[in-house]
Amino acid sequence: MNSEQLEKLRPRINALDAIPTIPVIIQPLISMLQLPADRVDLDKVAELISYDKTIAAQCLRMANSPLFGRREVETVRKAVVVLGIRRVQSILLCCSLNQVMPLEKWAFDALAFWRHSLGCALVTRKMAEMIGYPDPEKAYMAGLLHDLGILVNSLVCTDQYRKCVEDAAARRISFDRAEQEHLGFTHCQSGRILAERWSLSADLTDVIEFHHDVASAQSSPALVAMVHLSDLLCRVRELGYGYYEAMGLDLTGDVAWGCLFQHYPTLSNLDLARFTFDIEGAIDEITQLVDSVFGGKHH
Repeated sequence: MNSEQLEKLRPRINALDAIPTIPVIIQPLISMLQLPADRVDLDKVAELISYDKTIAAQCLRMANSPLFGRREVETVRKAVVVLGIRRVQSILLCCSLNQVMPLEKWAFDALAFWRHSLGCALVTRKMAEMIGYPDPEKAYMAGLLHDLGILVNSLVCTDQYRKCVEDAAARRISFDRAEQEHLGFTHCQSGRILAERWSLSADLTDVIEFHHDVASAQSSPALVAMVHLSDLLCRVRELGYGYYEAMGLDLTGDVAWGCLFQHYPTLSNLDLARFTFDIEGAIDEITQLVDSVFGGKHH
């Protein structure tokens, strides 16, 4: 996408009434995710959740679900304890971002989108832990937010984007390829504009813009590479966008693998077979988590 096209797109995104500013819950959530789990203040998390009755109800419903043994959880604080900090933060972020998307604006199945986003978050954090990346929680947030531009495209050009999504599914091609052909830009470029508007950090912004073009990453190439690889792994392990993509997968031959290996040579010790097996083991929980957050209803 050339700079002229990008500048034409920028005012369309900046003019969106549906997302005037970063949702109020997201900024403190991003800050909390920078802390180790044992340093997160449970009372502050419960207070944050209580600001939004819809999110509070989601947390309570999930804490009382069969996934957690149908306990009798009646307070937000107890729900936080039962669910765990990371699950609660996933619920907060998914719900907050989902609220900026009117139901009629979704270009495809919202549940598939959030399953993929949460799957990438979990896989990126797991990879970060295994190779010794210093901030696994930043890796988690990067995986969760990498496709922010898909929400933007759904809002900016809903009807045109639906046709783009239908074409991608029919031809079994990637979203970014279909976007480039139909729109002249991809969710990577539109996502960057929104990330800048929301004043997200340079490394998160880089992930959003370059997770399909790792070689161009500037601020945090290793983080971008991890998200890129996690995105690929999820798309071939039933955590894609709700349709089958005709794609091969050669992780060790991918440019992102080479980029990551330059920074973390311990990557060579990663047991890929075991790693992909662990991903499959997490699919059920990811699916139940997302379905619980959104009431099991497909948009």
